[in-house]
Amino acid sequence: MSMGERQGETHDFYNTRALIVGLAREGTALAHFLAERGVSVTVTDAKPAEALADGLAPLADLPVTYALGGHPFALLEKADLIFVSPGVPLDIPLLVEARRQGLPLSSETRLFTRLCPACIVGITGSSGKTTTTALVGKMLDTAGWRTWVGGNIGQPLISRLDHIRPNDLVVMELSSFQLDLFAPWSWIRAGARALQGGVLFDPAGWSPPIAAVLNVTPNHLDRHPSMEAYVAAKGQILVHQRSDDIAVLNLDNPVTRSMGERAKSQGQRVLWFSLEQEPTEGVFMHGAESVLRLGQHEEVLYRTQDLKLLGRHNQANALAACAVAVAVYMGSQQRVSVADLPIEALRQAATSFGGVEHRLELVRDLDHVRWYNDSIATTPERTVAALQSFNSPVVLLGGGRDKHLPWDEMAALTWRKVRHLILFGEAADLIEAAMRNSTEAAHDSPFPTHIHRADTLPKAVELAARLAQPGDVVLLSPGGTSFDAYRDFTARGEHFRELVRGLE
Repeated sequence: MSMGERQGETHDFYNTRALIVGLAREGTALAHFLAERGVSVTVTDAKPAEALADGLAPLADLPVTYALGGHPFALLEKADLIFVSPGVPLDIPLLVEARRQGLPLSSETRLFTRLCPACIVGITGSSGKTTTTALVGKMLDTAGWRTWVGGNIGQPLISRLDHIRPNDLVVMELSSFQLDLFAPWSWIRAGARALQGGVLFDPAGWSPPIAAVLNVTPNHLDRHPSMEAYVAAKGQILVHQRSDDIAVLNLDNPVTRSMGERAKSQGQRVLWFSLEQEPTEGVFMHGAESVLRLGQHEEVLYRTQDLKLLGRHNQANALAACAVAVAVYMGSQQRVSVADLPIEALRQAATSFGGVEHRLELVRDLDHVRWYNDSIATTPERTVAALQSFNSPVVLLGGGRDKHLPWDEMAALTWRKVRHLILFGEAADLIEAAMRNSTEAAHDSPFPTHIHRADTLPKAVELAARLAQPGDVVLLSPGGTSFDAYRDFTARGEHFRELVRGLE
C-alpha cells in the first residue's frame, strides 16, 4: 500500500512566502503550522477583524501578517503560492488573477496529504460522507489500528501531523471544494516563482491509495459552474490512483458505477457496495443481512435490524464503511481472504455506532415528542432521506440558504409525511413555492399539512413546541445551508440543541 508522498523527508519551508485566503478552521490551523516552521505567512479574509476573533486568537503570538476586510491584488506580489480555505470560491477576483499570473493554488488538506507519513483513506460523496468516515474510523480503531479521522470533519489534520506515525491510518472526509485542489496545477507557467523547489510545491495531481465515492447527485451548484464540473471535482479522488490502489464505489448510483467501470478498464481494483444488487466482489444486502463477498467466499457481517442508525440511506453508509475497511486490508496485504479479516470488529463497530452529531441526532424526548437535530442536511435530498426515516407524523423545520438545487421531491414528500412545515431563512419562499406546485401529493397524505413561517430558528423552535402533539417527531432538517444566519451547520445544530434543551 502506498504511503505518504514524502515520508520522513525534512520539511524545507524556509524562504517561502505563503498567502492564506480565508481564516476559517483550516486557515487558522495552516497559518499556525506554517508560521511555526519559518514560512512567511500572510492571511487575507473578506471579513473584518472584529468578525474573526476565534481565528485570530490562536495566532496572536506568531509572526503572521493580515489583510482583512478584502482581498487586494497587491498581496500576490509577495506570494510564492496560495492556500485556499474550502469556503472560498475559486472564482473570486484575487484567485482568478493568481491563476493568470501562474501562481499555484493549494490547501491545508492537499498539503497534509503531501506530508503525511501514514496511509490515507479518502471518502467523498454528495451525501453520507460524514457518517461513513466516522464509522470507518471506528471500525479500524476497533480492529486495532491507530486511526486518525479528519479532513472535512473535526479538527484540521495538519495540526496533528507531528503525532502521526507511518504505521497509522488516516481516514479523511473530502468535499468537492477540497478535491478541486487535488487536480494538477495546469495553469502554472514555466519559471513561475513556486517552481523553485521545496516540499510545498508539487504541480501534479494526487488521489489517496484507498478512495471511496459514496454517491454523486446534484449538490453545491451555487459554487460549481455546472453538474459536469461538480462530477469532475468528485472524480479527482480517483483519477490519479495507481494500479495497486483501490476504489470503493456505489453500484446503485449511475455516476459512481460509471467511475468504477472506467477505473477497472484502467487496471485499478474496485470494491463495490450495494443495497440493491449483488456484486461479484464487495458488500451488499441479501434480505435482512449484510454480506461480504470476496472471491468464492461469503460472510454475513450483521443483520440490518441490529443497526442503531436510522434510515435506508444509513444502511448504505454502513455497507460502504464495511467495504472501505475491507479495502484497507486488501491494500495492506498481497492476498486477502475472508478469514484474514476482523469480521467481529466490523460487526461490533457497525451495530454499536449511534451516528454523528447533527445527523438525525436525538436531542430530547419531551412529553412524548421526539426532537431530532439533522442540521447537516444542507440539501433537499438529505431532508428527503431524513423524512423517510420516520413513520410518525413530523413537524419539519426547513429553510436556510438555497444551493440552486431542486426542491420538488422534498416538497412532494413533505405533503405526505409532515403535519406542520415551519419555514425560516432565505429559502423559505422557494420551499413554499415548491410546496404550492406539488399539491397533488397532498391527496396521498393521512393528514393535512400546514405551512408556517418563522423569522429565526428560535422562533421556529418556539412554534414547533406549541404545534407538536404526543407521538410526533420534531425534525430540524433544513435542506439549505446555514450561511444566511450561522457560520456553519454545526453552529446551527448546536443552537437548535440549546433551544430544545431549554424548553419547559
